Amino acid sequence: MRLSCQQDELQRALGHVSRAVAKKSTLPVLGNVLFSTEQGKLRLSATNLEIAVTVWIDAEIAEEGTITLRSDLLTDFVASLPNDAVTMELDPKTFSVGLSCARSKAHIKGIPAEDFPSLPSIEEMTPTAQVDPATLREMISQVAFAAATDDSRPVLAGVLVELSGTSITLASADGFRLSVRKAELTEAVTEDLSVIIPARALQELSRIIADQTDPIDLSVTPNKSQLLVRAGRVEFLSRLIDGHFPDFRQIVPRQYGTRLLVDRDQFLAAARRAKLFAQSSNDVVRIKMTPGESELDPGYVNISAQAAETGDNEDVIDGRVEGPESQIAFNGRYLTDVLAVMRAGDVAIEMTGPNAAGVLRSAGNDEFTHVIMPMVIGTN
Repeated sequence: MRLSCQQDELQRALGHVSRAVAKKSTLPVLGNVLFSTEQGKLRLSATNLEIAVTVWIDAEIAEEGTITLRSDLLTDFVASLPNDAVTMELDPKTFSVGLSCARSKAHIKGIPAEDFPSLPSIEEMTPTAQVDPATLREMISQVAFAAATDDSRPVLAGVLVELSGTSITLASADGFRLSVRKAELTEAVTEDLSVIIPARALQELSRIIADQTDPIDLSVTPNKSQLLVRAGRVEFLSRLIDGHFPDFRQIVPRQYGTRLLVDRDQFLAAARRAKLFAQSSNDVVRIKMTPGESELDPGYVNISAQAAETGDNEDVIDGRVEGPESQIAFNGRYLTDVLAVMRAGDVAIEMTGPNAAGVLRSAGNDEFTHVIMPMVIGTN
C-alpha cells in the first residue's frame, strides 16, 4: 500500500472512526483502525463489536493495500501534523507503515487486516428509509436519555425505532419514565420495521451526523441483527437488541384531570433551583397547580423542595391551569432532564392525581410525549 492524502481530511476521518475503537479488549486489533484502498479512495474503519464506523476520503493511490494501525497513537500523531499532504507506505514484510508530512516522519507497526472483523456495507442492500439528519439528532436527544443505564433488562437499555409509512417513532423507557418522539420521513419506507437499538449507539450516531445536511440512509441487515446508516462518506453500524419492547402506547395516559400550560424556560429554571434543595431529600420536587378565578387570572404553579438538613425553596410562575387544583411530585433530575431537551415555548403538564403518572408535552404539537412516574408523598 502506498498513497497520499490531505492531513485535515485524514484527521477528520480518524476523529469519526475513533469513536468506535474498543477502549479495552482482549483482541488487540479492536484497538486499531483498518486502512484499505477501494475504488480510488482510502477507507478507514473501526469497531468495538457493538458499533462500527467507516469513512471514505480522497487519496492519490499509487499501490493498493490494507493494514490496521493503532488508533490512539495514529490519531494523536496526525493531529499534530501541519495541514499538508500525508504519505503512507506499507512494508508488507514487517507490517510497518511509514508516514511523512512536510519534514515529519514516523513508522507505526500494524496488525494484518485479516485479523479485523468483516463489516457489512449499506451498498450491499437497499436503504429502508431516509431521514433528515437534524430531525434525527433532535429525536435522539429527546429519547435516548430516558433509556436504562444498566443491562439488567437489555431492551430497556435500548431505543425502540419504528418505521411505518412516512413516519418514524423513537421510544425509550427505564421503568420510571417514558419518552416518545415522532417525525415524518422524507419519503415512505420500503417496508415497515421495528427494531431496538442500544441508546449509547444512537448517542454516538448523533455526534457523527452533527455536520450532515443531506438526508441519511437507514438499513437493517437481512437477519435483523444490525442497523446500517449512511451519512455522506460516513457509514455507521450498530448491533440490534433482541427482545420485545413494552407496549409504550398503553403506558401513556389517555385523559387528565388537571392541565398546566407554562413557559418552558421559566419552569426549567425553577425546577433546577428546586433540585438543588431536593438532592438531600430523595430528589423530591413538588408541583402545585392552582387555577385562576377568571380568564384574566388563568392560574399559577408552585415549584418547591425542602430538606431537613439544607433548607427549602419555592418558585411561583404564572401559567394556565385547566381543571381543579392539584399537586404532584417528581424526581428533580427526571424533571429537569426532560425540560432541558424540549423546545423553547410553552410546555403542557397533564395529571389525573398525585399518585398517577404525569405527562409532559410540547404545547401545540403531539410530536413529543414524556411520561414520568410520580414520587408518592401524599397530598398534604
